[in-house]
Amino acid sequence: MTRISRRHVLVLGGGAAVAGVLKPAMADDAGFSHGMSAFGDLKYPKDFRQFDYVNADAPKGGLFSTIPSSRSYNQSFQTFNSLNAFILKGDGAIGIEQTFTTLMMRSGDEPDAMYGLAASGVQISPDGLTYRFRMRPEARFHDGVRLTAKDAAFSLSVLKEKGHPIIRQQMRDVIKAEAPDDATLVVTFAPNRARDVPLYVASLPIFSKAYYTKQPFEESTLEVPLGSGPYKVGKFEVGRFIEYDRVKDWWGAALPVAKGAFNFDTVRYEFYRDRDVAFEGFTARNYLYREEFTARVWATRYDFPAVKDGRVKRETLPDETPSGAQGWFINMRREQFKDPRVREALGCAFDFEWTNKSIMYDAYARTVSPFQNSDLMATGAPGADELKLLEPFRGQVPDEVFGEPFVPPVRDGSGQDRKLLRKAAHLLQEAGWTIKDGKRVSKSGQRFTLEFLLDEPSFQPHHAPYIKNLGVLGIDASLRVVDPVQYRARRDDFDFDVTIERFSMASTPGEALRTFFSSQAAAIKGSNNLSGVADPVLDALIEKIIAANSRDELRIACHAFDRVFRAGRYWVPQWYRNNHPIAYWDVFGHPAKLPRYAGVGVPDLWWYDAAKASKPEQAR
Repeated sequence: MTRISRRHVLVLGGGAAVAGVLKPAMADDAGFSHGMSAFGDLKYPKDFRQFDYVNADAPKGGLFSTIPSSRSYNQSFQTFNSLNAFILKGDGAIGIEQTFTTLMMRSGDEPDAMYGLAASGVQISPDGLTYRFRMRPEARFHDGVRLTAKDAAFSLSVLKEKGHPIIRQQMRDVIKAEAPDDATLVVTFAPNRARDVPLYVASLPIFSKAYYTKQPFEESTLEVPLGSGPYKVGKFEVGRFIEYDRVKDWWGAALPVAKGAFNFDTVRYEFYRDRDVAFEGFTARNYLYREEFTARVWATRYDFPAVKDGRVKRETLPDETPSGAQGWFINMRREQFKDPRVREALGCAFDFEWTNKSIMYDAYARTVSPFQNSDLMATGAPGADELKLLEPFRGQVPDEVFGEPFVPPVRDGSGQDRKLLRKAAHLLQEAGWTIKDGKRVSKSGQRFTLEFLLDEPSFQPHHAPYIKNLGVLGIDASLRVVDPVQYRARRDDFDFDVTIERFSMASTPGEALRTFFSSQAAAIKGSNNLSGVADPVLDALIEKIIAANSRDELRIACHAFDRVFRAGRYWVPQWYRNNHPIAYWDVFGHPAKLPRYAGVGVPDLWWYDAAKASKPEQAR
């Protein structure tokens, strides 16, 4: 696959400036700062006592239980069979990251700022390529052994060498991690490194070097790992549930970044293979907190007795973060999907308006961009700054890139918009797929077939009308629901035609874009580049995003990227909502105003309210 070398990329401002060098005012006399961010801006001073949004007096205790609502690397929503969530093998347990300490912790009310956790400070060289982290002497593993810079250096090295492919790719600009002594970690980055790589490094788990001299890191295992975080693994049954117990004497509890957080004695995740069954589990109080992702359920099924009498509370909390890219991703590694006209035809066959009204109670808006619900999304015609980035690629990208960005057409809501189905048929005909005996065939007589791959059945109603429309076009489409383990294997091997995924984008995107959309990621097993996007122009624009010297430049570069990506028709966008519908048994408290960049803040910022829990049922 074609890929532009980084040295050939046209860079914003004429040079690939390294972002993230801290302002001098943020550093102490030794040149160490208590925090860092992508562009050097920090809200909190070095003597801050807590984050503004936490309840520093939140009580400790109680149980928080839920079902998984987010995942990363090798994790699954439906099951787990491994306590190693940082490699490709196995299905890692949701929540295992809570058992490990990181160098720094993110602030929930800033786009990307981080403040010291296992490291008390960081010193950055003038060229931004060497980061010296000063380790806290009080940091300890759960067995009481001191956590040192040698553990941190080992962790970064083993993740870069043996970690999940997504981790390895995001660490491509890390040259080495060394520990000249127990108190000092030195991380060296490559010239022209991605702006956010140091932030990513500071967010990675720190493992015990001694522990992994006896255990192979790259193996899937159910042996409880030795951690140093606020929680440790408690009871679990593979594929059913896992509990994490709060470390009562955790070394980091009094740090400013941890005050008011990690309040529950036990955090428990329940696993279900079916969303409807999971909902019934919630009504029966098998778990206590639920974020609702099915509009039909939110609109029609929250009328059970515990809601009516106030034992279960419902809230709709705002979501001001980028909603990301949710949709059907079309695997261009398959021959029938290589032509963009074919992919556009597939998009024409999906009637969002009918689906939203008939199945989802008009609860959603149409997704059009991977930067949906943010100012990074392109709108209108490109301005002068965007055109400066796009003009060098004129002739290499569709002409529409220089006008209004592509938006999926609005249907008539009938379920079978004849105008758009005719357009789809015309596009397929142009691409060489003709009708023979009512079926769409290639010039060589090969039938056009398409299989949607899923790992749970809740999306079946959304596929039925879509498959019917594809049948009208002569395409033999089908739906296959497989178990989570098989799904993970097929997804990692890119063994599918079309599958659903939602990728959440950071408020300050950077290196992670390579894992989603770069030519390199298209060839890496287990990567997030599901469609197999391998466009040298997008590669070049990713590098421009990474090289942005300010938030304004970042926004302009993202707009340019968005226009080119949307012109490629790599996916059929689905839907999003700019709020979080949540329900919970009334035994919790949470901050009155949750921070913008921390979602709903569960479980870290919530707490168990013993007074509510002990209130008589009739008083609710």
